[in-house]
Amino acid sequence: MQTVIKNADIYVGNGVIHNGYLRFAKKVIAVGPMAEYAPQEADEQVVDGSEKIVVPGFIDVHTHGGYGIDTMDADPAKVNEMIRQEAKNEGITSIFPTTVTQSVANISQAMKVLKVVNQENPVMQGIHLEGPFISAEYKGAQPEPYIINPDAKQLKEWNELSGGLIKVITYAPEQAGAADVESYCQEHEIVLSVGHSSAKQAQLEQSKATHITHLYNAQRPMHHREPGVTGEALLEKKFYTEIIADGYHVAPDMVDLAYRLKGPDKIELITDSLRAKGMPEGVSELGGQKVIVKDHQARLENGHLAGSVLKYDLAFKNIINFTGCSISDAVKMTSYNQAQEFKLESKGGLTVGKDADLNVLDQALNLEATYSYGQRL
Repeated sequence: MQTVIKNADIYVGNGVIHNGYLRFAKKVIAVGPMAEYAPQEADEQVVDGSEKIVVPGFIDVHTHGGYGIDTMDADPAKVNEMIRQEAKNEGITSIFPTTVTQSVANISQAMKVLKVVNQENPVMQGIHLEGPFISAEYKGAQPEPYIINPDAKQLKEWNELSGGLIKVITYAPEQAGAADVESYCQEHEIVLSVGHSSAKQAQLEQSKATHITHLYNAQRPMHHREPGVTGEALLEKKFYTEIIADGYHVAPDMVDLAYRLKGPDKIELITDSLRAKGMPEGVSELGGQKVIVKDHQARLENGHLAGSVLKYDLAFKNIINFTGCSISDAVKMTSYNQAQEFKLESKGGLTVGKDADLNVLDQALNLEATYSYGQRL
């Protein structure tokens, strides 16, 4: 059955139609101003969108888990449930489940599980391999015993186990073996993302990376004599930059600084969320490490931040509050940019032929409804 939302402000990805309509089934059938609207003879569900805001479904390319489940859990049913909960509760309609630095065997098992999940759940659009090819100096909450040098042969094995689903890899380009990993990634259209890295500007300029994992966090910081990862990310136009906009990982003013320097076309909001998201505060875990969740923050026992409990719909509201950006710009940073960078051709917009992945918000930007492939969740 078709659905049509009428009288709403519809953000189509790189623009907006005020007082418009959106007709869809599994895909978008028609969209335009109400002046062009005509009822269909066929049965369709009509939804009054007066005073509502319709945006493309959110795309999270960096999330470890939520609702008591982690990407590394060796159970397709559990990971499927995690994805379902993130879609229903937060409006994430496309997701890259994200691994953590672990043993080769555990990562291999995760690749096998995620291949099965992808076959069952089209909301999963790829895999983010975070680690183990990182720097111990900036390990953050990644378990140091499992950190290894970049290994193209190992990456090839993992990618094949996943069915070719790895879309982005977080790595440290200054580590031995990185050049071979970069070559493999370029051959297989895997985006190279610098993260958990001590790289200096010169090393970054020689690398093939085009993406930065959680800007500011777990990377060589900006210094007045060495830009580091953070400085180069802000200066270099080629880099898409992830940001955790929870107000804890990055101070709101520093989110605003990144927005002013990068603009809305090169920022992608992520949650970097843990299994603790959506659960009561208390003790949780990441990669076998104890995590303590208190006051909306997740920390290791040593006090280091360990991912977030941020929900994506709050990140959407936060980026507007932190920067004063428009809803159109927020849409770019929560769906359109991700679809462009990762070539998700049917995602990131509400134009004819795109998948009917969308969120309905009220005037205060609270999430009221989510549709995934045209089905209300």
